[in-house]
Amino acid sequence: MSTERLLRIAVPNKGALAEPAAAMLRAAGYRQRTDAKDLTLIDADHGVEFYYLRPRDIAVYIGRGHLDVGITGRDMLLDSGAEAIEMMALGFGGSRFRFAAPGGSQLTVADVAGKRVATSYPGLLEAYLDERGISAEMVKLDGAVESAIRLGVADVVADVVDTGTTLKRAGLELFGDAICTSEAVLIRRADAELPPGVAGLETRLTSVLVAQNYLMMDYNVEQENLAETIALAPGVEGPTVSTLAKDGWSAVRVLVPREGAHLLMDRLYDAGARGILLTELAACRL
Repeated sequence: MSTERLLRIAVPNKGALAEPAAAMLRAAGYRQRTDAKDLTLIDADHGVEFYYLRPRDIAVYIGRGHLDVGITGRDMLLDSGAEAIEMMALGFGGSRFRFAAPGGSQLTVADVAGKRVATSYPGLLEAYLDERGISAEMVKLDGAVESAIRLGVADVVADVVDTGTTLKRAGLELFGDAICTSEAVLIRRADAELPPGVAGLETRLTSVLVAQNYLMMDYNVEQENLAETIALAPGVEGPTVSTLAKDGWSAVRVLVPREGAHLLMDRLYDAGARGILLTELAACRL
C-alpha cells in the first residue's frame, strides 16, 4: 500500500489524553509507538499513519486539512476556532470548564461583565460570553490560572476542573453552570469529504466503547428456571442457550451492561442460575 493512501490520524503526544488515547487505539487493534520520542508511526496492515502532536495543535492540523482525523479534547477543539468538527465522543478525559472567584464572592455569570478573567482557553470563553452578551477583559495564561487572582492579574478565573481541589486550595470557589463539559473526541475537518478508512476507524473505536460498557455473562440453569433468568438478562439481541450434558440443564451466554452487573448476578442466582461468570471484553461489535 502506498503512503499516499494511508489514513493520517493525529494522537495526543503528552498530557492527560495521551496514554488513554493510545490504549484505546491499541484495544481497537492498531499499533502504537513504544518510544515516547517517536513523532510518527505507520501501521501498514491497517492503512494508517499516526502523528503524535500537542493536543492543543491537533484541531488546527485537522482544520487546515494537513491530517485526516485526530483525537483531542472537546474543550481544545472549541477553543481553537479551527475548521474542524466532532465526530464521536471517546469516553475518557472527562472534565468541566468552570468559573471560579474568591470564596464568599457569591458571583453569578452576569457578574463577570466588566471584570478581568484569567483563562488558558480564551477562544472557548469568549464564544461563551458573546452568546450571552457579556463583555469582559480576557487575560490569557498558559497555565496555573488559579494564582492569577492572588497576584492581582485577574478578578475571576475560568479553568478546566476535575475535582476542584486545586482551586479550593487557592481559596477559590466555583460559580455558575459549566461553560463546557469536555472529554476526548474524534474530530475531522468541517465540510470535507471523509477519506477512505475513517468508517473502519469509527467502527473499531465504537467496538472498544461497547466493550467498556458491557460484560459477557455465562451461567448454568435448570430448564424450569430458564425463562425467568432470560427475562432478567435478555441481552442485546437475545442470549445464546446451549444444552448441557447434565439432563434438564442449559448453559446461557449473554451480553450484560457493566453497570449493575453484580446486582444482576444476585438476582440470577436467586432465580436458579448457577456457575455464574463475568468476563471482560476487549472489543465488541453489535
